[in-house]
This record gives sequence, C-alpha cells and structure tokens, in this order.
Amino acid sequence: MSKFVGKTIVVTGSGKHKGLGQGVLQAFANEKANCVVSDLVIDDEAEEVAEELRGRGAQVATVACNVSDVEQCRNLIAQATDAFGGVDILVNNAGIGFKMKPILEVDTADEWDQVIAVNLSGAFYCSQAAARQMVEQGKGGRIINIASQAAKTGFPHLPAYVSSKHGMVGLTRASAVELGAHGITVNAVCPNHVTTALGAEQNEYFSKLLGFDTVEAYLENMSAKNPMGRPGLPSDTAAACLWLASDEAFYVTGEALNVSGGEEMH
Repeated sequence: MSKFVGKTIVVTGSGKHKGLGQGVLQAFANEKANCVVSDLVIDDEAEEVAEELRGRGAQVATVACNVSDVEQCRNLIAQATDAFGGVDILVNNAGIGFKMKPILEVDTADEWDQVIAVNLSGAFYCSQAAARQMVEQGKGGRIINIASQAAKTGFPHLPAYVSSKHGMVGLTRASAVELGAHGITVNAVCPNHVTTALGAEQNEYFSKLLGFDTVEAYLENMSAKNPMGRPGLPSDTAAACLWLASDEAFYVTGEALNVSGGEEMH
C-alpha cells in the first residue's frame, strides 16, 4: 500500500511546470496522497499541473492563493479541508527569488517588502492556518518549509531573499518548539540551486554578473564545484519532503536539512 493513501498535502507555489512545488506533488501523487495545487492564480498551466497529477492516480484540488494575504492563506486551508476532510501535510514552497539587485540599490517597497511578505510572512500565515486545522483534527501533522542554501550562506545581490530564507529557518525552529506537543513536526529543506523557471532567471543574471560568456558555462562551473557533480533537481527536494512527512521521521523536528549534493554542509 502506498504510504500516503488518505493523507492530504497542500503545496503553495505549485502551479508551474518543472517547479519545486510540482516536483513535490508528483512524488506524493505517486504515493496516492490527495494533492492541493495552489499558486497566485489558477491558470491553464496550473490546471495542466493538476491534470498530470490526476494521471498519477491522485485526487486533486486547485486553490488560488496569494500567500502574502493572511485571509487567502486561511481560505486555502479551509478549501483543502472542504475538499478532502482535512490537511495532513503543508509544504510552504511559494517564493520570490527573481528580484536581484545590489543592496545599495534595493527599493524597499518592491524588492524588500514584497520578498519578505511572500517568502517569510506567507510561510507563517499558511503554517498558522494549517497548524490550527491540524490541532483541531487531533492527528498531528507535518509542516515543511522550502528554504534554500541561502538560508545557511549569504549570496550577493539577493539581500531580501537571503534574509527571508534565514528567517524561514527561525520560523521552523520556533514553530517546532510549540507544535510538537500536538504531534506536528516542522522542518525545513534547504536545496542548492535548482533550474526551475525562477532558477533560470537567476542563471541569466548571475552568469553575467560573474563574467561567464554563456549560461551553459556558468552551469558547468556550478556543477564542477559540487561534490555530486550537478545542480539540484526538483526530485531531490521531493524525496526529502517524502521522508520528512513519513512516519519514520516523526522524531525529527526543528531541522533545516541540506539537500545540496554536499555543496552546503552546515
């Protein structure tokens, strides 16, 4: 029997092809979990993501959610509960990582406030709403925050992103301390660079910033520096989420797990 039959997983920022969110949902769909696809809007692409999951045998619902809006986050959990009777797993994946600019040039309203609102406040709003539902259900639950290598190490031209991901680790630890009494574990996954749509924008920007002639040369250099010889894949992060959501990981909480091929070791 598949591990997650009867369980419901909500993944924010999961309505894009080749994204981390889609990769996580695909792994859980393979284990027959009920899947909730959520993104800023539910457009044709998000519906295609949902249909692909149905093709894997999962029951799927789609819910639009701007995670920087607390009421929309509460509605996301409410709609997931209405669709499937509860929420067992929340993956906070929605994020902004494409606003790249030197720290002296960052605009506070656009490039700072918006990134913090989505990456950090959004994770808090969704976690709070999901945790309240999990406590009411009385069966425990799993909250998994998709942080980043940038939660452990500083990177240039990404001050808001790096700050938000460091903050996400703090949110993970604070939540784990309080929610453990309810059987809810809270952990973070910290992947290295993954070439999603967001990652592709970073590739373009940093290849020019670091003086590489082509994006391909930049990626080759990135791979050469990694002990495992390649950047990350969505399936790497998905595998970590599967384990953290499993019964085997029940005694693991408050952790920030590196999934970086050895590129990040602290």
